[in-house]
Amino acid sequence: AYLTVSIEPLPPVVVGDAVTLKCNFKTDGKMREIVWYRVTDGGTIKQKIFTFDAMFSTNFSHMENYRKREDLVYQSTVRLPEVRISDNGPYECHVGIYDRATREKVVLASGNVFLNVMAPPTSISVLAADTPAPFSRYQAQNFTLVCVVSGGKPAPLVYFKRDGEPIEATPLPEPPAGAGSWAPRNLLHRDLDDTKVPKSLAAEGEVGGGRLLATVDPPRGLAAERGPVTETIPETVVSREFPRWVHVAEPIYYFRHTHAPVSDGTVEARATLTWTLNPQIDNEALFSCEVKHPALSMPMQSEVTLVAPKGPKITMTPTRARVGDTVRILVQGFQNEVFPEPLFTWTRVGSRLLDGSAEHDGKELVLERVPAELNGSMYRCTAQNPLGSTDTHTRLIVFENPNIPRGTEDSNGSLTSHRGFRLVLTLTLTVILELT
Repeated sequence: AYLTVSIEPLPPVVVGDAVTLKCNFKTDGKMREIVWYRVTDGGTIKQKIFTFDAMFSTNFSHMENYRKREDLVYQSTVRLPEVRISDNGPYECHVGIYDRATREKVVLASGNVFLNVMAPPTSISVLAADTPAPFSRYQAQNFTLVCVVSGGKPAPLVYFKRDGEPIEATPLPEPPAGAGSWAPRNLLHRDLDDTKVPKSLAAEGEVGGGRLLATVDPPRGLAAERGPVTETIPETVVSREFPRWVHVAEPIYYFRHTHAPVSDGTVEARATLTWTLNPQIDNEALFSCEVKHPALSMPMQSEVTLVAPKGPKITMTPTRARVGDTVRILVQGFQNEVFPEPLFTWTRVGSRLLDGSAEHDGKELVLERVPAELNGSMYRCTAQNPLGSTDTHTRLIVFENPNIPRGTEDSNGSLTSHRGFRLVLTLTLTVILELT
């Protein structure tokens, strides 16, 4: 008896599709059994998913009724109604027949196929790296957008667009293990502010622009610090919102793409786009991250518009603060959609905050047990992101608290006694009169 087994190859399938595994075999012997296995852990484990035992079935002809040689072609199929990522991997079809010469001998043969299950990305998002953080409007600094794509298999193709046009970016190599990110240390003088930097220093910056250098602790972004000269120039040189940046060409973009496997068999892809930010031309610029994947009929997209904060909306609770209350001043939003997330700094105009600090970071400023002395005090909230900054003010009005007699609270919020003060004053006057 002879036996040949083959499995029809399968194209890649998408999660949720129905898949049929087909095992074809040709023999002139009597069928004994068909067994399908799913192979896992690199071939060390075989999980039985289907079994056909001819001893308990009459579906196939009995070859012993024929003395002449006869070939029969069979097909065994296994249907997976909705494939999952976990179904990805090799499958085997094992076929056994009785030998024609003796019923006690079984002839075995097998075939295998690999089921490639693809999954489209489930999420895509664009965020700004290293924000919120202070961002000097008088110094050329770098800005990085990060696009995170999750849930895909295989890894997707990720790219960026600006105002609907694809961005031609210089690819950056993968950073070596244990080292910091790779970044060009020097850029052309177009990245410096000519209102703040001497011309000789600007021309000096042209040398060595664009070379790659690995460093464990690189400078922030691609616009490297030139030295103490650019840092010590006073900010009083200019008085407008942003200095005049010098750009002799289009921005140079740098691109990096990485992906990491996830335990469920998918990958997380991260793409970064870095360039020297120019607030004057980048404010209100639309950046989009797009993803192409074989399991998608059209690209996925997530987009953000770089916008400076404008018109913060501030609320104060309670709306009618009384002496001894805890007052919370909170930024609830802006007049526009702001990206990236701003950094908030609170100060008290003309004085320090209630706790003695010069400023406070965060969306909310909390004043514990406000004293009467804070009545009329003015508070400034500065909201800034890499595109610009804005200030807004609010005045605190503190009303009398009927539960606390007037004058029984000092500037530190602790209670004092006017009666005790009058008693000490009376005793002092009595002693002075007796001495005279």
